[in-house]
Amino acid sequence: MSINRTILVTGASSGIGRAVTLNLLAQGHTVIGISRRTLILAEPSERFIPISLDLSALTVLPDQLRDIQKRYPDIDAILFCAGAGQFGSIEEFSYAQIEAIMTLNFTSPVFLTKALLPHLKRKAHSDLIYIGSEAALKGSRKGSVYCASKFALRGFTQALREECGTSNVRVSLINPGMVNTPFFDTLNFEPGEHETNSISAEAVAEAVSYVLNSPSNMVIDEINLSPLNKVVKFKSNRIK
Repeated sequence: MSINRTILVTGASSGIGRAVTLNLLAQGHTVIGISRRTLILAEPSERFIPISLDLSALTVLPDQLRDIQKRYPDIDAILFCAGAGQFGSIEEFSYAQIEAIMTLNFTSPVFLTKALLPHLKRKAHSDLIYIGSEAALKGSRKGSVYCASKFALRGFTQALREECGTSNVRVSLINPGMVNTPFFDTLNFEPGEHETNSISAEAVAEAVSYVLNSPSNMVIDEINLSPLNKVVKFKSNRIK
């Protein structure tokens, strides 16, 4: 039987973060959910603590994170689910758009890690689990900025795992392929319509649960998840 834990989840209001939050609550854990929009549960739970926070506001983020640490000293795991995607040739990006993608997908997780890692190292057992992407494994056309943000996150987790190698902090990375979430709402492409063309957010949440519930003397470095049949559907109805 797993021990009930206090887990911080970023991006808790939608997509993978929402699925992870619901999965953890179902297991009896306490979840502190960070998001810009508050997740409304169908059945309110005393074990869910929503926090409205803009992870891209880097100038005030350190003070906000210190406050969270003081208010919730029982935190012993962090799930980094917040992220955003934007695709196009590099010439199509404004400087502000490049900065925004790198900030949310890479810099803010680093800030959060720096703020809470000393606290986690004092725990008997703790986890840092980052949601990466298949874009961290291979560069792709129209994905230069997004891939860069995910490659950076992957390199960070690999180095961090080495840095935490003599502590009780486990560092894991999960790289999903296309997940059927609102991530694609603002993009000009999406997974194909068949169920084998995408991964469900709930399936990613199960992978997170597997990492969390694995034996404490073992680290699962990295998990890559792919749809059975990769099909990209362009919203102009062209299939590639």
